[in-house]
Amino acid sequence: MKTLKTAKVGETVKVVKLHGEGAVKRRIMDMGLTKGVEVHIRKVAPLGDPMEVTVRGYELSLRKADAEMIEIE
Repeated sequence: MKTLKTAKVGETVKVVKLHGEGAVKRRIMDMGLTKGVEVHIRKVAPLGDPMEVTVRGYELSLRKADAEMIEIE
């Protein structure tokens, strides 16, 4: 299983599935990260946390823990 956390800078990936439950999953979906959406990896902080992505035309910062819950292809 490949997750958003493992994606490299400059890649554009597609969300396949969201893992997690309840409020955490809801928060990720509210940020626009839903099944089928394309995500472009813009930057990753020097220690890997957080990472900046472009989704639905806006920039979003994600923690590693959240990025690990997003399965991609």
